Amino acid sequence: MQWPAMAITVLAAWFTGCKTPRQRMIGFWCFCLSNVLWVIWGLHASAWALIVLQVLLAGMNIRGYCKNRRLKRAQAD
Repeated sequence: MQWPAMAITVLAAWFTGCKTPRQRMIGFWCFCLSNVLWVIWGLHASAWALIVLQVLLAGMNIRGYCKNRRLKRAQAD
């Protein structure tokens, strides 16, 4: 589980650094998937710090997504 999680995390970072909004959205969803995979692996390995880290990182990603949407709506008005 850790190898797919690592690969998806790297893929997510790649897409997040892209110029187009569509590719950055792919990066966001890849990060969400990688968070889930890391939590699954963390449960299997009893890696509690990793689980907490992934939950916090997911929260920060979701916060960034929400802030980005609010900014886009404000610019559209």
